[in-house]
Amino acid sequence: MNVTELFLIAMVLIFSVPYLLWRLGRTDYIAPLVVVQILMGVVLGPGVLGAWLPAYYATVFTPPVVQALNGIAWWAVMLFVMLAGIELDLREALENKRESLVTAGLALGTPLLFGIGAGLLLLTQPGWMGPKAQSWQFVMGVGMACAVTALPILVLFLEKLQILRSPFGQRILRYASLDDLAIWGVLALILLDWQRVGRQAAFLGAFAGCAWLFRALMPRLPRPDRWYVALIWLASVAFGADWCGLHYMVGAFLAGAVMDKEWFGVEQLDQLRHQVLLVMMPVFFLSTGLRTQWTMGGATVLLVAGLLLAMSVTGKLAGVHLAGRLLRWPKGEAGIVGWLLQTKALIEIIFVSILLDKGIVTPAMFTAFLLMAVASTMLTVPVVAPRLARHDR
Repeated sequence: MNVTELFLIAMVLIFSVPYLLWRLGRTDYIAPLVVVQILMGVVLGPGVLGAWLPAYYATVFTPPVVQALNGIAWWAVMLFVMLAGIELDLREALENKRESLVTAGLALGTPLLFGIGAGLLLLTQPGWMGPKAQSWQFVMGVGMACAVTALPILVLFLEKLQILRSPFGQRILRYASLDDLAIWGVLALILLDWQRVGRQAAFLGAFAGCAWLFRALMPRLPRPDRWYVALIWLASVAFGADWCGLHYMVGAFLAGAVMDKEWFGVEQLDQLRHQVLLVMMPVFFLSTGLRTQWTMGGATVLLVAGLLLAMSVTGKLAGVHLAGRLLRWPKGEAGIVGWLLQTKALIEIIFVSILLDKGIVTPAMFTAFLLMAVASTMLTVPVVAPRLARHDR
């Protein structure tokens, strides 16, 4: 078979296997389709399918096919990260400054400290820190990975729980938005390359000037034209970020962060997010699964994933409960907020993909992060739904 035929076989696998498992297994309550797609990306990767059926795996996922899939995955994740940047609403957060800063700070800082502890422990064991990392980069990367909240997936869960547009749901989004901004800022610090600091400073300076011009231009354009200009802007900023060594995903987030929802309309943004998740992101999940490795041994990777999950969940819950006490929230509210904010999913995977690309973590560590992200996301709705029902009453 030629490359085109193999590519289409891969696409059939990417879309059919997760969908059938999700629909026939009725997993939506525990594992939404996006989680099943992430899991199937791991299963279709070299660690599972490649180990079970090496000849078949080598036949379908040839280097040209993988290269074609990676191209789609790159563009898909850039669109998705741009949308995450657009979702930021700092104006509303600043209107509720004390509550937002206290909650977001503790919801980020506590799991960050817990994760740093896990990173220091793993630092003593070979095989987890990447070949290009300094110790502080690895430890901070592990800490931030434990502190991440997946803002776009949080939006989907709030929608599923029917609280997205409620005042309570909007409060939770405010906290997640501030944490999301901090996470990308810390990631940029981790990726700072002192040998290329002049180039990175030039990019940030040029970005600030171009962003000012971009924000002046966009409101003057007809709404249909704004989408085209936004995509040109996305590709340009992602290129600049990658050129200076920060990574194209950091550029994609910056490109979205300077955009306003009002330029496009909330409904259209929601539709685009759903369409990107439906049409393109499954390819990213497979591309992610192709990078998983179990070279440290399956049991060891699972043990590290469990450690990361424990640090992430307990840290997030502890921080939010402390915020609830300081702000005198009603009983039971902190538990709901904490469990929703510990959702990891896509932003976690994107975050650690960057760490892997930059050699800060090893493929085995990346696999542990991926398993932690899946487990974290699967816990959210089953834990929150009954608590939310009691809270409503």
